[in-house]
Amino acid sequence: MRIERDSRGDYVLDPDELAIKLRLSADELRRRMKVGLVTSLVEAGQGEDAGLCRLTVRCGGAVWRAIVDADGSVIREETRG
Repeated sequence: MRIERDSRGDYVLDPDELAIKLRLSADELRRRMKVGLVTSLVEAGQGEDAGLCRLTVRCGGAVWRAIVDADGSVIREETRG
């Protein structure tokens, strides 16, 4: 998954690709997003991880987490739930 950043610097994920990672249909992910059931967190790397970010998306019991470099390339990812 390639991750883009918008003009404000916020991360933008493709909902169709994210839905697959969370084992949902794209329509179900969008529905859950609209009602506030999807949360996300961005954490900036420090020390030897400077320049990297950890992105976490939660939807119910499913969690997708990725380590992303400054170019938006996923270095490592995991899915739980």
